[in-house]
Amino acid sequence: MKRKWNKAAKATAAIAISTSMLFPLASSHQAAFSNVHNVLAAETQSVDSAYLQEAFKKAAKEFGVPENILLSVSYNMTRWEQHNGKPSTSGGYGVMHLTQMDGASADEKGLEEAHSFTPSPNLDQHMLDEAAKLINQDPEALKKDALQNIRGAAALLAKYAKESMGSVPKKEADWYGAVAKYSGSNEEAAATDFADQVYATIQKGMDRHTPEGQDVQLKPENIAGNRASAEKFHFHKSTKDPRAEVPNGVDSQFIPAFYQQLSDNPGNYTNYDVGDRPKLGGDIRYIVIHDTETEYQPTINLFSRPYGASAHYVLRSSDGQITQMIQNKDVAWHAGNWYFNMHSIGVEHEGYAAQGADWYSEQMYHASAKLVRYLAEKYDIPMDRAHIFGHNEVPGLTPSSQHGMHWDPGPFWDWDHYFELMGAPVTPAHGSKRAVTFKPHFETNKQVVDVNDGNIREHSTNFVYLYQEPSFDAPTIVDPAMSAARPDEAANWGNKAEAAQTFALADSKGDWDAIWYGGQKAWFYNPHNKNTVPGNVQTLITPKEGKDAIPVYGSAWPEASAYPSDVVPKSIFPLQYTIEAGQVYAAEEKVNGDYYNAKVFTLDPYGVHKMVYGKEEYYRIHFNHRFAFVKAEDVDVVKR
Repeated sequence: MKRKWNKAAKATAAIAISTSMLFPLASSHQAAFSNVHNVLAAETQSVDSAYLQEAFKKAAKEFGVPENILLSVSYNMTRWEQHNGKPSTSGGYGVMHLTQMDGASADEKGLEEAHSFTPSPNLDQHMLDEAAKLINQDPEALKKDALQNIRGAAALLAKYAKESMGSVPKKEADWYGAVAKYSGSNEEAAATDFADQVYATIQKGMDRHTPEGQDVQLKPENIAGNRASAEKFHFHKSTKDPRAEVPNGVDSQFIPAFYQQLSDNPGNYTNYDVGDRPKLGGDIRYIVIHDTETEYQPTINLFSRPYGASAHYVLRSSDGQITQMIQNKDVAWHAGNWYFNMHSIGVEHEGYAAQGADWYSEQMYHASAKLVRYLAEKYDIPMDRAHIFGHNEVPGLTPSSQHGMHWDPGPFWDWDHYFELMGAPVTPAHGSKRAVTFKPHFETNKQVVDVNDGNIREHSTNFVYLYQEPSFDAPTIVDPAMSAARPDEAANWGNKAEAAQTFALADSKGDWDAIWYGGQKAWFYNPHNKNTVPGNVQTLITPKEGKDAIPVYGSAWPEASAYPSDVVPKSIFPLQYTIEAGQVYAAEEKVNGDYYNAKVFTLDPYGVHKMVYGKEEYYRIHFNHRFAFVKAEDVDVVKR
């Protein structure tokens, strides 16, 4: 069914999209549990933690592949995770991510309209079958048995090495070409970038305790790859599109998002607004991380037609390819909040919030980290969680919209790992003792989460649950906007504190600490500070002396007197919360209200669109799971 989108719906366009479309919405199911911690008893199994390390050693010796090469290839594909034999989004199996993938139709993924999906000609998507033949095993064995998976990959690497060098290389540097080929990409930028990552990991070294209980170590060695060994594969050399704002050395393309006037009415257009940021349209302060809730090509297809939503970038899970669709000077309709649209760049990642472990590939993490670091440096955006955050942290503009705000990239996006890849680990140099920054260890931070697959169980997650009292027997806190959501529901953002979010401490009892969160005291289990580090915050605020409570807002619009006569002032609505006297919150920045008035289709924003700057000052604070704003005149700054 053809949709007609008008500008009145633009600010909240993404909110209106159903759960079967691009972004996940919060559930409205009635709460069914009062005690998340005891929904599922943790099961412990006896695991030989050295099994995987020994498997790498055996396979390396059998096929003549340097063990450090084999280990590093696996780490950069899966971080040594088996994923219980389940495929990734790109059809990769096991710790070596051997691919086996056929074409599919996007209507199988819940879209209202089918979009044809054809495996990319630039990807080798049948590595598993070839590897199985090389070691005379059934392909199913390579999917489920880690040793056979590693053996198959080692045989494949040895085959590639012979093709590039004529025989199995004796020097580790000469395996560079084989590693590039193993990336699965025929694009030179993507293939050599993967090989560079593999050799960089060898130089740095790595050790990890995996979610499956395996202890794996790669000792550091000063080895550089021989790039000439990749020449025989004749990788395709793409010419960088001059419109693409991406770092050098990444596989990228530019496909323009739809932008047209749809009728004689200049206010009837879609999917974004033209600007000239940061000169006109708002300065770029934030980068918002999304997931697509469908596959890569269907996402590009959606943004390429009249749709009512868009993003600046889309990343592919299989190899991290970057498609830019809107220039950063323009304002994409991605956050469901016009204030954040004005000031941000939106980055979509192929995947599903409730299935993050399967979709958020290491290749995509690497490519996204490179892109975001490039953007942060270009636009002088601090590389921290106050400025690089998820769609799930963007507030609604009104109380009614707060409930429907999206929750991607969800509880399975590994923020710690992501920022480590950016070179900005979540470890404040001078943290405040009056605040905490959450830092649960993703792999070992097991929480019971219902992902609506019929199997309520523990998952490695990026959050900790928040309780009404310092006890697992107490109910989790309830956010007024999420009162109907079940406490263990993945989409229920109202009772979770996420990795690298910062809050002011409110209390402490034994192994439990409390924070001020969403207008209430929220308790979390924190023995020996296992889930936190000192708060990474410069300013703490509290209601001004003499005020019993103050409102919070979802935007920082200018005061009415700041608007010119031909621009209708924006109304600012208090959200369904208040901050009572004595409560303290971490403030990330103090800003003057501003607003980009962009109401009609135009190819040149100057003289058509207008930027309004006010004198009213606001603090942006970590309020609950989402940010909020308070007026500076309503608060006092307290010592940190």
